[in-house]
Amino acid sequence: MEERVVGIGAGAKELATEDMILNIGPQHPSTHGVLRLRLTLDGERIATAEPIIGYMHRGAEKLFEVRDYRQIIMLANRHDWLSGFANELGVVIATERMLGMEIPARAVWTRTLLAELNRVLSHLMFLGSYPLELGAITPIFYAFNERERIQGVMEEISGGRMHYMFNRVGGLKEELPAGWLDRVTAAVAATRAKVPDIEDLILDNEIFLARTRGVGVLDRETIMQYGVSGPIARASGVDFDLRRDQPYLAYDELPVKVVTRTAGDCHARFEVLLDQLKVSLDLADACVERLRSLPPGPINQRLPKVLKVPEGHTYAWTENPLGINGYYLVSKGDKTPWRMKLRSASYNNIQVLREMLPGHLVADMVAILGSMFFVVGDIDK
Repeated sequence: MEERVVGIGAGAKELATEDMILNIGPQHPSTHGVLRLRLTLDGERIATAEPIIGYMHRGAEKLFEVRDYRQIIMLANRHDWLSGFANELGVVIATERMLGMEIPARAVWTRTLLAELNRVLSHLMFLGSYPLELGAITPIFYAFNERERIQGVMEEISGGRMHYMFNRVGGLKEELPAGWLDRVTAAVAATRAKVPDIEDLILDNEIFLARTRGVGVLDRETIMQYGVSGPIARASGVDFDLRRDQPYLAYDELPVKVVTRTAGDCHARFEVLLDQLKVSLDLADACVERLRSLPPGPINQRLPKVLKVPEGHTYAWTENPLGINGYYLVSKGDKTPWRMKLRSASYNNIQVLREMLPGHLVADMVAILGSMFFVVGDIDK
C-alpha cells in the first residue's frame, strides 16, 4: 500500500506515507530471546507479523539418534531451560513404555512431586518477568526470592539448579536425602504464604490492567488450528490438561484442578499462570504426604550395562509448564533411537503471533509477546 497526499498553494509541500518494515530482534543468545519478528506497520499499527525462528537451532533431534538412552536425557533436558525436569520425563516415560518396565511406586510419586516443583519454578519466572516487560520492576524480586526457596530443595536432591539430570530410565538417580521431605514442606508453605504479595502487587494494578485487559485476544478456534496448549490455551477457555485428561505418573490419584478463563487476553493468561502456581503448590503437598506414607523400597530399577530398546514405536506426551511436550520414539532394537521427534510447546505457541499481532499497536506488541510464555530453545530444537 502506498498513499501520497499533495498540497496545492503557497508553501505547500508533498507528504508521502507508506508501509514500513520493522524487525524486532534477533538479540544475542545470552539475552534469552533469539526470536525475530518481521512486522509490517501502517503508522503505529501492525498490519502483518511474521515470526522468524532458527537462530538458536542446535539439531537436538539428530543428536538424539547418535546418543544412547542415558545420554539423551541430558540433551532433552535443555530445550526448555526453565523446565529441565519436565523435559526429562517424556524421554524416560517413552523408553520405559517400550521396555515394558514398571518403575517403583516411590519413584513415581517423587517424579510427580519434582515435576510440580519444576512447574512452580517456571511459572514464578514468567509471573516476575512479564510485569518487568511492562515497566514494573518490583514483582521480579518477589518472584526470584520464592524461586530461590524452591531451587534450594531441587538443588539439594539433584545437585543442579537448571539441568537437574535426576531422572533415569527405570526411576530416579538416587535415594532422597534424609529430612528432605520436611524441607520441601517448609519451602512450599513459605512460597504459598508469599504468593498473595505478588498477586496484590500486580494483578489489579490499574496500569497493568490498562496494558493487558482486552489486549492480544486469542480465540478458541485459532488455538485449535495452531495447536496452542498449556496456560495460553486454558486462558481462552480450552479445558484440557493431560494431568487430568490422560494422566501419567501419579496424577490419576491426585485431584488435579484445571484452571481456565474465557477472556483469552493478556490479563487472562497472567491470571491462569498465577492460579496454576497455587494448584501446583497444593499438588506438591499431596505428593509429600503420599511419599511419607509409602513403605521403604527402591527408587529405581537395575539396568544392563548396554540398554537396548525393542523394535517398535511410541509417543509419550506430558503437560509441561508451557504446554504439551511430546516425544515420538522409533526404535530398531539398537542402543540408540532410530528416530526421536520432539513436539515442544513453545513452537506452536509462538506461531500464532501471526494471527494475534495484526491490528494492534506496536506498543501492545510487548504486552502480547510477554504473555505468550515461551522459551526460545523450546522453539529452535
